[in-house]
Amino acid sequence: MTLRIFTEPQQGASYDDILAVAQATETLGFDAFFRSDHYLAMGGSGLPGPTDAWTTLAGLARETSRIRLGTLVSSVTYRAPGILAIQVAQVDQMSGGRVELGLGTGWFEEEHLAYGIPFPAKRFGMLEEQLEIVTGLWETPVGDRYNFAGEHYTLVDSPALPKPAQARVPVIVGGGGAKRTPALAARFATEFNLPFPEFADVPGKFAGVRAACTAIGRDPGELHYSVALIAVAGRDEAEFARRAAAVGREPAELREHGLAGTAAEVVDRLGALAEAGVDTVYLQIMDLADLDHLDFIAREVAPQLP
Repeated sequence: MTLRIFTEPQQGASYDDILAVAQATETLGFDAFFRSDHYLAMGGSGLPGPTDAWTTLAGLARETSRIRLGTLVSSVTYRAPGILAIQVAQVDQMSGGRVELGLGTGWFEEEHLAYGIPFPAKRFGMLEEQLEIVTGLWETPVGDRYNFAGEHYTLVDSPALPKPAQARVPVIVGGGGAKRTPALAARFATEFNLPFPEFADVPGKFAGVRAACTAIGRDPGELHYSVALIAVAGRDEAEFARRAAAVGREPAELREHGLAGTAAEVVDRLGALAEAGVDTVYLQIMDLADLDHLDFIAREVAPQLP
């Protein structure tokens, strides 16, 4: 099982705050640093204000050397697909081939209103077309042209440049939908992600994706299967409770819905997830100032993973 660090900088973090967590992620041996792609805090002041996800990742590409870097997830409402393909390819080049793209429909209408971003009522078709366009641009041989005509986007004689450093940038598709999301994951994704699922739902959701792969003749084993869950842990109950209070959550609720409690409790929960088919876990870290928390997980939890 692979552990990745996942942050929510829109809640209040400067680039320097994010950099400190990313460099700790690398030093402590975690696999990847991911961040949300949001422009408005969900409660609280959000000071000092939002940071752009792909601008942030471009900086981190030059200030880290090993960890994977990506979004969980970018919204199709923020960027035209041609521009997104250029941005991701460039950051992939800057990182030496360490970038991954999580892409979704977006859901937070208030941030769109706050920054003048259109928020169409129907966005799933946009997601399907963006996935096809972005991957199509990257896969177009150098010297050829890429064309696309859809309901939402049209591209004419695109040179489909630049190319990423990786032969294929991993693409993450996720969500709890029963049919359309698994079908998109089967067509385009290298990883299927369940964000903050109920634990009992995980095996069934993964089974739906595997069935969607089989239906189009794709080996379900080609995909990674991941979850994103809040992580709050401590050496003892007092330290755990202190960290829970720091992020405004109740210990009992965290134990029910997240990776929470003592190291032994977190290891047990991760073991159960592995049995359910999870191979990658995104640890949502809400207190970016508490680097000791990352150190604790790296020393007391990670070495015990299956």
